[in-house]
Amino acid sequence: MTTVAHLRKDHALSWTALVTVWIVWGSTYLGISVAVETIPPFLMAGTRFLVAGALMFAFVAPRHARGERRPTWPHIRSAIIIGALMLVGGNGLLSAGEEHLDSGLAALIVATVPVWMVLINALVTRTRIPATLVAALVLGTTGIAILVGGPGGDVDVGAAVVVVIASALWAAGSVYARSAPLPSHPMVAASTQMIAAGVMLLALGVVRGEPARVDVAEISGASLAGLAWLVFAGSIVAFTAYVYANSTLPNDTVATYAYVNPVIAVILGVTLGDETVGANVYLGGAVIVGAVALIVTGRSKGRPPRRHDPPRTRLRGRVRDRRGTSPV
Repeated sequence: MTTVAHLRKDHALSWTALVTVWIVWGSTYLGISVAVETIPPFLMAGTRFLVAGALMFAFVAPRHARGERRPTWPHIRSAIIIGALMLVGGNGLLSAGEEHLDSGLAALIVATVPVWMVLINALVTRTRIPATLVAALVLGTTGIAILVGGPGGDVDVGAAVVVVIASALWAAGSVYARSAPLPSHPMVAASTQMIAAGVMLLALGVVRGEPARVDVAEISGASLAGLAWLVFAGSIVAFTAYVYANSTLPNDTVATYAYVNPVIAVILGVTLGDETVGANVYLGGAVIVGAVALIVTGRSKGRPPRRHDPPRTRLRGRVRDRRGTSPV
């Protein structure tokens, strides 16, 4: 009886973690949209990741980043590269794009990340591109075209292109992270990447002249609340929940966040952000979610069951296999 109750408790906790990932990562698009209303995008993103990374590293370092487990130069170099691709190029450009795009629409474009990942991996490894990937690419491209120019659409094309580039850079960083030398503990790896990216984003903001655009008196309470949500809920709580869900639930179950997040983002954008949803969002979103589902289900079927994974490396291997596939 005790064992059954314990298993049920663990199962409930796993699903609680996954639902947290669904909702919180889906909400970060609205958080970014609100934060960049009165805080320049690169300074906002840099502050977010530097604070979140420093807090997370301070929490995990005493136990998991000392002695033989201390990050080495190859680890730091990987953190810089991954942070530059995923968090500077990916999230930084997303934040810039959301100055001119609704959060829900941006989330639907970013939902194409799994498709980009499979394409980039195929190009890097010089493997044959399967028919399912070709179909997913066609669907994803069609979906983005509908979002931008479909019925009822009035979209800033330049901002949409910026978010497409952000998605591709995030995917490139995710592919690189699979084989890059990283600290053994996933939270040490994530925190070092966030710290490196935070420094780069702040420097980029300075180069772009963003400090001159900052008027402390004009920064709204809503923007500060959005930034705080991104730091604590989006970057710390949701990541921890993802690590736990990823270690206890089947691959195809955890992967559902890839197409649940944009749905949550659209719902929150409409209900809390006063965003409008036209026919282009319904049609384009449905096509993009279909493309992502095609990739995600195909990847899940191609992987061995979790119970065959070596027990001592299971968590680390699974986290690294899909590290960084979260959009924000």
